[in-house]
Amino acid sequence: MRLIKPKFWDLSYLTYQSILLYPFTFILDIRDLITFYIKPKKYNEIRTICVGNIYLGGTGKTPLVDFLANDLKVKFKTVIIKKKYQSHLDEKKLLEKNNRVFFYKDRRISLIKAIKEKYQLVIFDDGLQDKKIEYDLKIVCFNSISLAGNQLRIPSGPLREKLNNLKKYDAIFINGKVLNRKFINQIKKINPKIAIFNGEYICSNLYKYKKNSYLIFSGIGNPLAFKNTLSKYNIKFKSSLVYPDHYDYSNNDIRKIKKIAKDKNLKILTTEKDFYRIPIKERGNIDYLKVNLKINKQKGFKRFIMKNL
Repeated sequence: MRLIKPKFWDLSYLTYQSILLYPFTFILDIRDLITFYIKPKKYNEIRTICVGNIYLGGTGKTPLVDFLANDLKVKFKTVIIKKKYQSHLDEKKLLEKNNRVFFYKDRRISLIKAIKEKYQLVIFDDGLQDKKIEYDLKIVCFNSISLAGNQLRIPSGPLREKLNNLKKYDAIFINGKVLNRKFINQIKKINPKIAIFNGEYICSNLYKYKKNSYLIFSGIGNPLAFKNTLSKYNIKFKSSLVYPDHYDYSNNDIRKIKKIAKDKNLKILTTEKDFYRIPIKERGNIDYLKVNLKINKQKGFKRFIMKNL
């Protein structure tokens, strides 16, 4: 879904916009009622992990999928499954750097293909709301900046399902160094047995960017996370452009960005995910910040994963 998140989604208090839109959240109740009668199928021939979210976009699930696939392929013949959306080709390209990715419109087609090709483990990038598949392990991602926002469902808030549904899941992964104890306590009241882990993004090509000032641009679920990462590493940016999530940049878009940067005498910097959505001919003179996911208490996280497979 391509969108720029409304600011009121992430406020800690109710606004007139969220109240006005609240009746429309009952559309999700109708969806849940319909899917309640769908019995998920368990595929015993293969192990399955689903890394998803209930907050719409910008939770860092794709880097976690990449981490898990790279780690677990040492022990299992592993493949990643991602539902085919043309707007998600950027994430597919990132995942394909290190792993094989099946990319079909129906996740079950990909799963059956994985079984036929004798894969032992499938890691799903998204799919918690797909009620047709029963996963062995279900991980919900949050970003430490936005957490669950105003905790209301779309369109009144950013949630794809009720926060109370965390009682159905096995683990929470929070992208961010500092954990919000109030939020953790809230989660534990909903599901006392749920495991909670966290990690942070570490810049791996930092040395390139220290001496310049930048115009930055991004079309990701949480553009504030990009800005915070740059600030964390003291990378200077004097101008910022924000586009909808999964935005496909045209030649004209990039030429406009380059003109603004030239007029302000700034270099250009974006995210790796955005870089792969720039037309190849226009990628010159544009840098991207390369980040890796560092998981805190990594040994404990790995033990949890293996215990539940």
